[in-house]
Amino acid sequence: MARVKLRVYFPGEHSLGPGKVALLEAVREQGSISAAARTLGMAYRHAWILLDDLNRCFKTPVVQTATGGAAGGGTTLTPLGEEIVVRYHRMQRRTERAIAGEIAALQSRTRRRAASP
Repeated sequence: MARVKLRVYFPGEHSLGPGKVALLEAVREQGSISAAARTLGMAYRHAWILLDDLNRCFKTPVVQTATGGAAGGGTTLTPLGEEIVVRYHRMQRRTERAIAGEIAALQSRTRRRAASP
């Protein structure tokens, strides 16, 4: 089955796609960048670079970090970070619906893969 992956390009060489959205969701679930990176199988530095890119792209941050201390620190999504996740998934669904007929037409012309032995 054909799939569509939406990537939005913003001025300044910034982009938003499925990887960054998955990272935002993992940060929300894990409460830290390092735990989110481990969950997704990526290096902490790579995760940090992706989140920093998002923070530089938008007028307000998408994640907020707190340093250690008694509470142990952590990272949370800001309201904008939450909004980005919701809006991205909505755009993905709308895109899939809008081009479903075109995808189906192309899919019908693809070679069918033989079943694996």
